[in-house]
Amino acid sequence: MADLRVCVIGTGAMGTDHIVRINSRISGASVTAIVEPDSKRAAQALEFAPGAKQFADIAAAISSETIDAALVATPGPFHEEVLGPLISARIPTLCEKPMTPDVASALRIVEAEVASGKKIIQVGFMRRFDEGYIQLQKEISDGSLGELLAMHCAHRNPSVPDWYGNDMLIADSVSHEIDIVRFLTGSPIISAEIKQLKRNKLAPERLNEPILVLLETESGVIATVEMNVSVQFGYQVITEAVFQKGVCEIGRSNGMTTWEAGRSSTAEHISYLTRFARAYDDEIQSWVNAAKIGELGGPNAWDGYMSVAVVEAGLKSLRSGAKEVASYVVKPDFYN
Repeated sequence: MADLRVCVIGTGAMGTDHIVRINSRISGASVTAIVEPDSKRAAQALEFAPGAKQFADIAAAISSETIDAALVATPGPFHEEVLGPLISARIPTLCEKPMTPDVASALRIVEAEVASGKKIIQVGFMRRFDEGYIQLQKEISDGSLGELLAMHCAHRNPSVPDWYGNDMLIADSVSHEIDIVRFLTGSPIISAEIKQLKRNKLAPERLNEPILVLLETESGVIATVEMNVSVQFGYQVITEAVFQKGVCEIGRSNGMTTWEAGRSSTAEHISYLTRFARAYDDEIQSWVNAAKIGELGGPNAWDGYMSVAVVEAGLKSLRSGAKEVASYVVKPDFYN
């Protein structure tokens, strides 16, 4: 079968990384179009996609009939305006998280997809494709260590860009833990509670962090998440699962360890692009393989909505300091 012709929408760091990935590291697809209004950014991205065409908006890309699938890598607030036309055109789409920035818009996407009669959107929760998380999910399902009792997660960045605001601690960063906790436990999250830890004086003035997030599942598991974006030393994502008869941990660096002058040191990642490089590759390959046969290769629009609902509860708690309930509409049979 011919390569899937992919249009990448948004060519910032994430979009450009996906262009490189599709054209050089996975099989069965090639980037034939980009949607990027910024001419400088578009020119830089096109260097990695020889022969691809640039379009000013999604409507023009769709009407060109040069694309079979789309990958949305714009900031979350701009997702709905491109997802709607893609659903209407029934074009298989991988949308980076968050699917949309709030519950109302997420439900509009879900309703549009249900009305179309076809599952179109795969949401980019790439941690589900990470080897460590896959192993941990199997351990939980196997039950050899007894019931899962609790989880402790740490999500640490050395720093964040100037455009990263305080709400993004939840909406952009903890949203990964929100999805993976539900994935690992197989249970909806029913509440979120945010605790302010002692503020890091090295953090930008606009950020009040680190924070501690408590996520409680319907099954009774509580997951703690340390969200820390000014930690300086590197990028680190760790998850520890506490069972009745043992503990499992994933995410410690597998970088080189050096012994010198009576001390040892281990190299650590400095970016999510290296920490989850293999997971991103496997995610996009799964999406491409599935899109070619009219299916999804990962989390769907309902998963995207479920995450946004907890993000909304988390943002309320960020302001109130209290535990906030996460509520959901009835799941359409379409997603069962």
